Amino acid sequence: MVHNYQSLIETALIQPEPQRLLFVFCRAELPDDASAGERAAFQRGEGGALTPVICVDKAPAEVTRFHDLEMESRQTGQDWDVVFVAAMSGRAGVAPASEEAQQPLTMMVESIRLGHVASYLPLNRRGQTINLDQ
Repeated sequence: MVHNYQSLIETALIQPEPQRLLFVFCRAELPDDASAGERAAFQRGEGGALTPVICVDKAPAEVTRFHDLEMESRQTGQDWDVVFVAAMSGRAGVAPASEEAQQPLTMMVESIRLGHVASYLPLNRRGQTINLDQ
């Protein structure tokens, strides 16, 4: 069971085929036309919309520590609240190349924009899994 970033990396590294991880970093935002109730809920950390601001693909061995991934994200100057993670499996012992990840990463960003996030692992800024159904 994956319950944090470290267990994600450990799981990815023991898969029968090499993996490539897809990351989409999102910022929680409140629509301009939000009601007073929605604004109050947002202030409590509830509701809002998740807007993708950064996307990247990495081999698990490139980002074994969440701290390194988080530090790299800071270099973009984009603030974020949640990162969604997905994995791609290689074939015949060969990991997917970064070029192969571009279309799935684009599809992942679009899926998140539409609010379809159930297929992805959401992590907070500390690398812990979060429940978005609350």
